[in-house]
Amino acid sequence: MNRTLHSIVRPEILAMTSYPVADASGLIKLDAMENPYPLPSALAAQLGERLAAVALNRYPSPRPAALLDKLRVKMKVPAGFDVLLGNGSDELISIVSLALAKPGATALAPVPAFVMYELSARFAQLGFIGVPLAADFGLDLSAMLAAIERHKPAVIYLAYPNNPTGNLFDDKAIEQVIAAARGSLVVIDEAYFPFAQRSWMSRLPEFDNVVVMRTVSKLGLAGIRLGYLAGSPDWIAELDKVRPPYNVNVLTQATAEFLLDHLDVLDEQAAVLRAERDRLIAAIDALPGTQTFPSAANFVLTRVPDAPSVFETLLTKRVLVKNVSKMHPQLANCLRLTVGTPEENAQMLAALAVALQA
Repeated sequence: MNRTLHSIVRPEILAMTSYPVADASGLIKLDAMENPYPLPSALAAQLGERLAAVALNRYPSPRPAALLDKLRVKMKVPAGFDVLLGNGSDELISIVSLALAKPGATALAPVPAFVMYELSARFAQLGFIGVPLAADFGLDLSAMLAAIERHKPAVIYLAYPNNPTGNLFDDKAIEQVIAAARGSLVVIDEAYFPFAQRSWMSRLPEFDNVVVMRTVSKLGLAGIRLGYLAGSPDWIAELDKVRPPYNVNVLTQATAEFLLDHLDVLDEQAAVLRAERDRLIAAIDALPGTQTFPSAANFVLTRVPDAPSVFETLLTKRVLVKNVSKMHPQLANCLRLTVGTPEENAQMLAALAVALQA
């Protein structure tokens, strides 16, 4: 045993495991909510020319004005509101956690939810309060309001739609949470906006304690790791102090700026995936022993008789999905299935039919 390591690393870190990322080599990869479609070859060639001209010998701009301006316009950020960039949403969540980690402060989120809300809180030594969702995966409003009153959290995360359940929380319930959380920052996480097509972005001017967080990962650019958070200039100014000075690299900045001029291509891909999602839900519902849940994201949550067994059988058929059955009691025997191409979905459905008969 390394006694030095065990004596100086925080005990809660020693007790944790690292974030698991499954090896997808040789598998149909339907576990991480990625867009399965590459860029069209002509567009990829143009992007290659743009990236070839990037000055790799220079540090990236901490706040790239052209990219920020383009994001404000393309993503319809309200006038007078600012944007903070992160190395994916993960870093933005970490930034929020660090900025608000006063001694004794807590973060709060309905659960099950995106695991990084809790992990980032722990890393920053924030307390974390998870409020179980209602049986239908909607917000348990009375429990949320009671938890806000009791714990007075520094930050509340609301995923819209939620991961891993896929549903959109009721807007009226969210309004009541925001009203009750006058002493909290409410982060509305719209990672799956391209598939939900509903947003709180235009409503930012109504609230002084709300920010909207998004990512380009689900839009089809998971590899460039870019998240952005929109909010009032006073919130962005304070959060920006915690941001590492060169957190978004030059290739990411150049790629994002270029592709924001070609959003129609990515939007068309998202439309195809929305249609595939609806077909996938109907097809899974037709299989015996399954229960699917409404989804406004690019994945489907499905309950099966024996999630670990079905998951392992899918692996033997070279299909990788996400077994979320151990994440939370409300997810018992649930699998999360990313929406892939029609061909990938067909192979997954065929493997799922076999697994359910095993």
